[in-house]
Amino acid sequence: MSRTLVQPIGQKRLTNVAAVRLKKHGMRFEIACYPNTVLSWRSGVEKDLDEVLQSHTVYSNVSKGVLAKSKDLIAAFGTDDQTKICLEILKKGELQVAGKERESLLSSQFRDIATIVMHKTYNPETQRPYTISMIERLMREIHFAVDPHSTSKKQALELIQELQKHFPIKRCPLRIRVTASEDQVPELLEKLNAWNATVISKEGSSAQSSVIFELEPGLYKDCHDFVMNKMHGRFEVLAHSLYVDGDTQVEQYNDYEDTPVPLPKENLDSVLELNEKIQKQTISSTSRSTEGQQKQNKCNTCNVSFDDSKLYREHHKSEWHKHNMKRKTRQLPPLTEEECMADLELGDSKSDLKDYSF
Repeated sequence: MSRTLVQPIGQKRLTNVAAVRLKKHGMRFEIACYPNTVLSWRSGVEKDLDEVLQSHTVYSNVSKGVLAKSKDLIAAFGTDDQTKICLEILKKGELQVAGKERESLLSSQFRDIATIVMHKTYNPETQRPYTISMIERLMREIHFAVDPHSTSKKQALELIQELQKHFPIKRCPLRIRVTASEDQVPELLEKLNAWNATVISKEGSSAQSSVIFELEPGLYKDCHDFVMNKMHGRFEVLAHSLYVDGDTQVEQYNDYEDTPVPLPKENLDSVLELNEKIQKQTISSTSRSTEGQQKQNKCNTCNVSFDDSKLYREHHKSEWHKHNMKRKTRQLPPLTEEECMADLELGDSKSDLKDYSF
């Protein structure tokens, strides 16, 4: 009997891994990593190298299990230390992604880009934002392709410029408040007129004045530098939202900083009124607990009340309640329990007579 170990033809080892490949000095080097850990390592979420690498070994072909030669490692990296070489490949190498995983990542990024575009734009004809499904449909109509090597935000801004060539779509303006001395306000208003900004309000005293206006997001940096460096005033972003009829707001991403969106005055008043109502209800809930319990245990369909919650629940399963529910759908008055039993018996007798009729 032969002692030779026969391996299956075409067998591939180490296939359930995420391979990271680096080409250097005309040679290919790969390392075997656990799936879905390489990106976490590069973003700084994962710190333990052993949780990322399946082995501290450098391969020339991971799928076939072919190890890299020591002379090739020294020629390419100047050392044969496997751990140091694995770290360099992990940082600079290209992640090899499977077909289904790549499709899932592209689909997720496609959705992220559409979401950013939805929050940043609106329809100038209707003054309303586009829905996420409409944005995705427009992206498919212009044959937009996701670039996995670029950020979603950068692609979204480029996509908005491309969509503006074919569809009625516009960037949402920024609402900004600038506070400066009174003698500098005319210069600011002149600059805003040159930027085609919309002045919302102007208020202040003899010493300082504040101007609230809406500005195109593309002019944010110019306006910020003008106010802070030349006027030495105060620059504040009030909202990154679209104001429509009824002071409705649509939240929007900001290209520069995360500033909380303040509540409108009307909404703030309604919140305060709601808090007062809740406090009054809490104070009076104790005095009305008995009355509330009686109302809770009353069946409006059968017009009957129960002191026990268990009886109340069992009532809803009874034939009496079910029969009154049928009568209620036919807009008939409810029956008492005795009348209901009699009506059910009469219905059974009519059914028996119908079965035996010739």
